[in-house]
Amino acid sequence: MKIRVLGCHGSDHLIKDEGRGHECRSCAFLINETVLVDAGTVGGVLTLAEQRRLRHVLVSHLHFDHIKGLPTLADSLFDHDGRPLVIVSLAQVLKGLQSHVFNGEVYPDFMQLPNPDHPVFRLEAVEPGATVSCGDLRVTAIPVNHQVPTVGFIIDDGRSAIVCSGDTYATDELWKAAGCLRSIKAAFIEASFPNAMAEIARVSGHLTPSLFHREFEKIGRPEVKAYAYHLKPRYRDTLKRELSALPIPALTVLEEGQEITI
Repeated sequence: MKIRVLGCHGSDHLIKDEGRGHECRSCAFLINETVLVDAGTVGGVLTLAEQRRLRHVLVSHLHFDHIKGLPTLADSLFDHDGRPLVIVSLAQVLKGLQSHVFNGEVYPDFMQLPNPDHPVFRLEAVEPGATVSCGDLRVTAIPVNHQVPTVGFIIDDGRSAIVCSGDTYATDELWKAAGCLRSIKAAFIEASFPNAMAEIARVSGHLTPSLFHREFEKIGRPEVKAYAYHLKPRYRDTLKRELSALPIPALTVLEEGQEITI
């Protein structure tokens, strides 16, 4: 399984560090060139040809930083004569996309355009805990603990599996399911706020580095590689220090542009 990090922060932000700039981008992971996990960053990184190779988009929840690449992606695919791009998520999330984004006012309804028989997007609702096929991948959507209906994903290619938390506070079902898989190799877990902001993290439904550690331990597989993402850019340096101090041997704080093979 090949994973390309298009964006891995909790918002978009240009950080200037010692005269150099680091562009923090909203979350999106490209898997095997055809499956996108969240769509916070798409057209700003992928070429038109790369966008047209996409076959599925897994949307964890409706918050804007996880869907904001979809409208411009629709523009890129509008005149493409390939198959519709399938957006996979909870029914509540898909309904929100139709009601609040692709509603003919904020943005055109690309579930009907350019024509109902050949739209840009096709929606596929997944039941909580259910598994669907996305090309060669098997994807299981498991509810997590956030402000709005949200799922984390377990993604399995038949040889290896990864778990991606989505936005979440402390949760259990996702880690239990991941820990039961012998093929689990990596855990992508959010860490949005520093430890000193634990109350804000709780209220907003996010993790701190201390909570990151507790959540990772719930998997019960210390050999699994841990990847931290969704860092809020303004707290990035503090978060990196606190995460690096955790007793997790195989912990990596993700950066834009990384390519990971599982």
